Amino acid sequence: MSDAIIDLDQLIKDGKALPDIQAIRGERWFALDTSIEEDMVPYWGGDFGCSSEYNRLRAVLLHRPGNELNSFDFDKVRFREPVDPKKFQEQHDLLAEYYRAQGVAVHYTEKVREDRPNAVFCRDKLFMTPEGAVVCRLAMAERRGEERYISEALGRIGVPIVKTISGRGIFEGANAMWVDRETCILSLSVRANREGYDQMEHELRRQGVKEIIPMQIPYGHAHIDGLLNLASPEVAVLHASQVPYVVVDALKKKGYKIIETPSQTEAKYGYSVNFVAIEPGHVVTSVGSPRTVELMEKAGVKVDVLDLSELNKGKGSCHCMTAFLKRDAQ
Repeated sequence: MSDAIIDLDQLIKDGKALPDIQAIRGERWFALDTSIEEDMVPYWGGDFGCSSEYNRLRAVLLHRPGNELNSFDFDKVRFREPVDPKKFQEQHDLLAEYYRAQGVAVHYTEKVREDRPNAVFCRDKLFMTPEGAVVCRLAMAERRGEERYISEALGRIGVPIVKTISGRGIFEGANAMWVDRETCILSLSVRANREGYDQMEHELRRQGVKEIIPMQIPYGHAHIDGLLNLASPEVAVLHASQVPYVVVDALKKKGYKIIETPSQTEAKYGYSVNFVAIEPGHVVTSVGSPRTVELMEKAGVKVDVLDLSELNKGKGSCHCMTAFLKRDAQ
């Protein structure tokens, strides 16, 4: 037909037959009705996701210390004392090699601001969920900006970013801890404000978390993993005087045996609860907590001890340094 305008109403008035005008076709490009978890392997190129602190560990994200260690004010960035950069790197390599020997894939961030020696603590920068990573927003000015480089690494590796803590929200990854697929501990502290907490809770509930256990971190501490950790579905290790009873009670009701670290010195300076579970009942930790290690072993937990004492001068240990990317599902 020509492009002339046809007055259909006039044709009807004139008693003439109406032309058969071709209908406009539908889109016919239908959405793929799958979840992001189903998309992970075919479209993101990797198998990632986590809803546990102890199920079999498959992949981690680390930052190998580099030039940022060459010159910094250790007190300003909250290190306990100056470090030997070479020894710091060697011990970090030891941890990475240990993971590889356990069959864990080790990924690295490739960039970092050279005025950020705390960049080694990757747990703070993201919290892994079954659908992908929540990129956190760091509290201290001396760390703010590390989020950019963790985001770049996740994109390069193929890990979906499902949420970024935004606005005036502050929340660091170590302020959250999985108990099971439907239960998570979330904490408030100097490193997590109410707005950041609420954003994290909203995302977790969207993903099917039914129970949030609130934990107020006492002033003088930063994160959950300095006070509490899970070695298996049966064993929780904690710094008793610093963990609210509401948290202990919730864990007891889920069947956990509570191991109290017997030394305040080990808890604060030996990082006795800052271990990483490789699989249920098998953990790796740093030197400096022999009494706690003994109690864990008596409870049936296999404990591998690495000399991470130089790394510990940064006021953290292996759990702080390790961002989980993949654990087996429950």
